[in-house]
Amino acid sequence: MAERLRIIHCFRAPVGGLFRHVLDLSGEQAARGHEVGYILDSTVSDPLTEARLAKAEGHLTLGIARIPMGRLPGPRDLATSRAVRDIARRLHVDVLHGHGAKGGAYARLAARELRLDGRNMATFYTPHGGSLHYKLSSPQGILYAAIEKFLVRYTDGLIFESDFIRRVYNRKVGARGVPERVIPNALQPGDFAPHQPNTDAADFLFIGELRQLKGVDVLLQAIARLAALRPVRAVIVGAGPDATAFKALAHQLGLDAVVDFRDAMPARAAFALGRSLVVPSRAESMPYIVLEAAAAGIPLLATNVGGIPEIVNGTGTPLMPPGDAEALARAMQGFLDDPEGAKARAERLKTAVAERFTVARAADEVLAFYAERLGR
Repeated sequence: MAERLRIIHCFRAPVGGLFRHVLDLSGEQAARGHEVGYILDSTVSDPLTEARLAKAEGHLTLGIARIPMGRLPGPRDLATSRAVRDIARRLHVDVLHGHGAKGGAYARLAARELRLDGRNMATFYTPHGGSLHYKLSSPQGILYAAIEKFLVRYTDGLIFESDFIRRVYNRKVGARGVPERVIPNALQPGDFAPHQPNTDAADFLFIGELRQLKGVDVLLQAIARLAALRPVRAVIVGAGPDATAFKALAHQLGLDAVVDFRDAMPARAAFALGRSLVVPSRAESMPYIVLEAAAAGIPLLATNVGGIPEIVNGTGTPLMPPGDAEALARAMQGFLDDPEGAKARAERLKTAVAERFTVARAADEVLAFYAERLGR
């Protein structure tokens, strides 16, 4: 076995695709004999998150450290980065891997000071989209780009989960000579259990965070168009800052008897609630929900954004323009008219992702990149 490494993954919120990515990667790293731990926010919690963290503790020999991490940039960030530095120093880490804008900032600010100790350690950053979705012309975009340009000098390696995000990062920030790798989000063998909808499953299913970026309002408008022509049912699974606004829009569109809102639950459990999955996002990086749906063989209706084209490439899976309710309604109508054709496309996509998106391959590539940058 290669030299055992002491690896810390630093990230803010243990939710969504970012958390799934860290769970899978850290589990594979531990299985290969490396010592792994987490540093994450102490203010974000829910029962599902706590259950996942409790399960992860079984492979996290360096433990889980929880400290307050603000969502937005602020003066407390320097104190938080020093706390990350102290934890990493105490644990004698070889690799400090930051995920997302906040996790990446804390990891790299901490590494800047840890290098003064003379220890041979390396810091890596995986953006996961996030702050890169802001337009460069917006105040938020200008601020985040400036922060990223400052931090890139303290980065030993950049890891992108899609080529789309790599291109966005280089356009807005620039790698500035820092080595890069595109290592996509990936799937576990258990993700490939076949989709079996309930007997009363809805025609359409959405799973994700309830916020404008995910296009739930576009989905509701498309459903309203269909409901005016034929009986149709949909289930929306998730929680988020715009949940109240989306429920109000559904009521305004007369969809109270058509759309059922459900609390957040694991994607595998939610898949049984629908006969097809709709991903109407306005922006994405490399969404796990698309990979998980592909692995399950559930018919997919998604927008042409982010890394989604990289997932479906070569499978004949059609994609819709984002923010276009009329185009989405036509695609949904197509599924209702030809569900067997949609199922056949879903099976082709399942075969393709089984060949290209495996956690074992991703972990091998990440560990090789660590070793290269450490010079080991």
